[in-house]
Formats: sequence, C-alpha cells, structure tokens
Amino acid sequence: MTVTRDSALPTRAAPRRIGVPGTPQPPAPADAPAATTSVTAEQSRAARWREDALVWLAVAGRHAARVAAVVRPLGWVALALAVVLWFAAITYGWIEAMVAAAVVTAVLVLSIPFLFGRTAYAVDLDLTRTRVVVGERAVGALTLTNGTGRALLPSEVVLPVGSGRGVFDVPRLAAGESHEELFAIPTSARGVLAVGPVSVLRGDPLGMFERTHDRRQAVELFVHPRTTSLDGLSLGQMRDLEGLPVQQLERDDVSFHALREYQPGDDLRHVHWKSTARTGDVMVRQYEQTRRSHFVVGLSSHPDEYRDPEEFELAISVAGSVGLRALRDSRVLDARTQHGALRADTGRRFLDGLAALEPSRPRDGGVVALAGAMAVGAPQAAVAVLVCGSAVDAADLRLACSRLPYGVRVLAVIADARADAPSLRRVGDGDVVTLGALDQLGRAVRKVLS
Repeated sequence: MTVTRDSALPTRAAPRRIGVPGTPQPPAPADAPAATTSVTAEQSRAARWREDALVWLAVAGRHAARVAAVVRPLGWVALALAVVLWFAAITYGWIEAMVAAAVVTAVLVLSIPFLFGRTAYAVDLDLTRTRVVVGERAVGALTLTNGTGRALLPSEVVLPVGSGRGVFDVPRLAAGESHEELFAIPTSARGVLAVGPVSVLRGDPLGMFERTHDRRQAVELFVHPRTTSLDGLSLGQMRDLEGLPVQQLERDDVSFHALREYQPGDDLRHVHWKSTARTGDVMVRQYEQTRRSHFVVGLSSHPDEYRDPEEFELAISVAGSVGLRALRDSRVLDARTQHGALRADTGRRFLDGLAALEPSRPRDGGVVALAGAMAVGAPQAAVAVLVCGSAVDAADLRLACSRLPYGVRVLAVIADARADAPSLRRVGDGDVVTLGALDQLGRAVRKVLS
C-alpha cells in the first residue's frame, strides 16, 4: 500500500499535539486573541466597579458619620424605641404600640427642622494668660457680636477645654449688639490644653439632636509644672571670666594656678622670667583648665522607673527648678529626655516642653540610655544633673553616672514620695540626692555644695 503525502501529515503532527519537547507548536486558533481580550476587558470592568464601590462606600461612611454626629444620647434612645414599637405594632397588631410609635416618630420628625439654619455670630476669644502654673486659674473672656442686620434668637455656645467643655447661654441679640461671657479654667494637672474652637449650637428643645458651627480656632493653654526658687545657690563650681575652673591643670589657659619648672615641649611664651632669674631654673606658668558654663539636665521619662504618677510629676518639677536656676546663672542649658532634646534657650520654652512631656515607651530605654545620650549630645558639659524615680536600680544608677564624660560634676536626684527628708549618698562618681517633696530641693542642693 502506498502512503500518500497527505495521509502522512497527521502521523507527523501527532507528537506536536501531545507536546513532545523540541518540536514546534501549532499556531493558536484564530479566535484566541479575541477571547483573551474579552477576559481582560471583563477583569478591568470588575476592577473599576470595585474601585467605584469602595469610593461610594467611603463617601457614604463620611455622610453617615456626619449624620450620626448630630444625634444625642436621648435621640438614639428615641430612635431605638421607635423601631421596637413599630416592630411590635406590625408583628403583633398592637394598637397601643402603633399609637406610641407614631407619637415617638412625630416627635423625632418635628425635632429635625431645628437643626437647619446658621447663626452668624462674630466670636472673639481672649485668654489673659496662655501660660499658668498648676493650681492657678486661667481667666478669659468670650465676646459674641451680632454682625447681621437682623436679630438673632437665643442660642447656646460651647467652649471645649481639653476633654471637657463649657456651655454658655446667649440671649437674643439685636443687630450690632454684643454679649460677653467671663470664664475661669481651673488647672489641676500639668499639660497643654486646647481651648476652643468656639462652637454655636443648634438643636431641638428636647435635646435629641444637636449641630455645631465652629467660629474660632483653638488656643493652646500651657499648664507649667510647679517649680521652686533656688536663689543664693550656685549649682556647680565658681565662675571666672571664661568659664568654670576645674581641678585639671593645663599648660595654656586663662586661669593662672602656679609656677613649675620647665619641661621639654612647654611654650616659651609662658616662661616667668622674674622667677627664672631668682631661682636660676627656667620656670613656666601653670593654668587651671576652664570650661564654658554648660549645664546638662537629664530627666528620665521611662514609666517603669517611677512608682506612681506623683513621683513623675515631682521629677518634672525638680528638673524644671534646676534648669531655671541654670538659665538665671546665664549658663548654656541642654535638657534631654528619652524623647530627645527639649528647647531650653529660654525659661518659657523650657517649661513649655516640660508641660507637654509624656511618659516614654519602655523600648526607648531608661536612665542608662539617657546618660549615654547626654554624653553624646553634650561632651563639653561642666555639670550634669540626672533626675529619675525611686524604682531605678542602684546598679543602673551607678552605670548611668559612669557613662557621663570624665571630669563632669554629676548630681543625681531621685524623686521618692516616701522620703520624709532629703538624704545624700555617693554612688560611683556622682552625688545622689533623694527627696520626697519639691520644697526639699533647696536643702538637698546645699548638702551637696557643703
């Protein structure tokens, strides 16, 4: 039997259909590109629909949040009661429930129109002082003026203060008339309070719905920590013209100390010729090393180093008192916590930073890590003060003092609310003072200086 060319073609093409390696593949069907394009188009449309759905859901969520914000707790109770009554009336056919549901629904519907409209007050918020100390009152005035050509009905004005708020009743104001409200803000804790923004309320008489219109930006009120005066105390060594003398002697400086014999390498400009002629030996001047009045205060903000929040507040007050004393002595102040450096170019900015200070995260380290940051940030410091809580281990305190640069006068202050009187001890190269109240700081520093 003779095999023709046409009958042999299927036999040779069979390996290609089963995917024999190394054999060329047959061309794709003519309708394959169209099918692939159709699938891609459907996937693109589905992706666009998903994106559009997400956008619409986000818009609907924002509008729902705005609507829910105007409902007061009494309004939520009325809405829930209306739903329950309508369900009971429709399910069980209770006439009484239907009447009650209709009444509650009517009250809700009649309360909604009170939300519409605007109250065009010109608001002026004035705080006499934006910085107070814990325990003082911040006094301010709120002035509302009707700047329209028509009378405004009575309304309520809300003044948020921190997490609380004050509500003032504003009477009916004729065109161009003003109303003033005086207020006092008690300050029982250190912090930074946002006073405002002033909002004008619109709501129904029953208090189920409430809408606010902001009229003025918030004003920051800084509540500084308590500090004590350290007048008459010099926290460190005596000052001279160029800085603070220390016990280390140098070949060249400005504070003359004594004379000594010439040694190879000494500068001939410091030879004291009169003493050389009198003794017959070459004598040179010897100087005390001086440093700039660079003062470093390190306040540990690690929460585990304090037994209670009162100790933390006491430590902040101690750091603030010591820093203010250094600034009054015209010294360069470098204040640091685990959060970083505090602005301490002026006393006001230094206290502002302490007012906003919060406990740090445990992973930021304790007093040992703080001492290392102080050594890196201020290597030329003359006096370093470490302030921490009573939960600090003695070994950690010793290690922290050793991490400060050599030759720096180190003073560690431990805030311990259980201490009745200040105590002084030596830990490593530093003096450690333990005190239980802020008014003990002056006596504790005198003990160190004596």
